[in-house]
Amino acid sequence: MEIRTRVSLLCGAIAGPLFTLAYLTEGATRAGYDPLRHPVSSLALGRYGWMQTLNFFVAAALTIVFAAGVHHVSTRSTWKPLLIGLWGTALLGAGIFVTDPVGGYPAGTPDRIPSATTHGALHDYVSLTGFAMLTAACFAFARQGSARWRLYCVLSGVGFAVTMLVSSAAFGQTGELGDVAGLFQRIALTTAWSWQTILALGLLSRARRGEAGRAG
Repeated sequence: MEIRTRVSLLCGAIAGPLFTLAYLTEGATRAGYDPLRHPVSSLALGRYGWMQTLNFFVAAALTIVFAAGVHHVSTRSTWKPLLIGLWGTALLGAGIFVTDPVGGYPAGTPDRIPSATTHGALHDYVSLTGFAMLTAACFAFARQGSARWRLYCVLSGVGFAVTMLVSSAAFGQTGELGDVAGLFQRIALTTAWSWQTILALGLLSRARRGEAGRAG
């Protein structure tokens, strides 16, 4: 296996853990930010918002590189690397177009602004597109492999889509659902990034076994 393919697959494996560690650290240190109530994208607002923007860019770059690795090891599939690449591109767009304030963060902003700004609407659009691409990728990879792997892909795709839709509907609302919107989003993101990490490590292991078999 070429070194660049190995590196590409490793990029896919570390993208999620790095992204998660970064937003958890940021959320724990921002005044007025409530991880249970506010979306991860809100961390791109305010004085230190550049840190979350950079987090989006790094995750996007690692995921797009991962898509290239998927292409090298899945030569018979066009859709699989394409869907991963589109998911990475959406992460890039989410970093470029900053979200609007929601849920009273940053301090002094209303729970929901009357109308979305252009960059806020674009952020929502590219994010929704990315969520759809990742969900589709889960189902695309469920078409091959062991029964356990296929089930895991299906459950990941369904679980990610459902929890992300719930969180998206809850943000900006008052009451119990709005107070846990951020929790639902974090469940969705953990589901998605865990799936990508396991996929990347699985492809890396399979490629290594194939290489060892050819050598033998």
